[in-house]
Amino acid sequence: MNAVFPQRRSQAWTLANCLTYGRLVAVPVLVALLFWPEEHTARFAALGVFIAAGITDYLDGYVARTYAQSSALGRMLDPIADKLLVAACLLMLVADHTIGGTSVWAAIVILCREVLVSGLREYLAELKVGVPVSKVAKYKTTVQLVSLGFLVAGPAGETILPGTVTIGLVLLWIAAALTLYTGWDYMRAGIRHVIDEP
Repeated sequence: MNAVFPQRRSQAWTLANCLTYGRLVAVPVLVALLFWPEEHTARFAALGVFIAAGITDYLDGYVARTYAQSSALGRMLDPIADKLLVAACLLMLVADHTIGGTSVWAAIVILCREVLVSGLREYLAELKVGVPVSKVAKYKTTVQLVSLGFLVAGPAGETILPGTVTIGLVLLWIAAALTLYTGWDYMRAGIRHVIDEP
């Protein structure tokens, strides 16, 4: 008589990973909605998608830690999903001039930092060196997401809360300042490994 063994559930379809997949799917949906920047319904729908994506950013990490669902796939996709969401929002908001003038520099700083840190992490991963996320980096992420939320609402948000875009731009500059600080912090933490590498 053959023994029956229970099938092991694939690590690819844990709840934590499914939340991350949802954030990846949210990116093209958000971009599509922001193609109609003057339509208030589309802006509010985009804001709803953005908020849902932001919530999954917190929930996937919480679920992975609480229910022991951490996986290599999740650790790879989570930062990718975050960076795609932020980059797509910034590009669309610059394109529709919600972010304009000198504030474009804040967006450039944020995008450049994301590329820099991603490259540094990839290089250090080859050396088996981890780069932990600092508290300031977590604050930066929070301020960045809140600022983008205000800016995604944009003109539609102005009908409910006058000054929505201004609040978003001020927070974007604060996020850019924190971005510079955390980017240097990561570089300082990893540069010795780069220099010491034969």
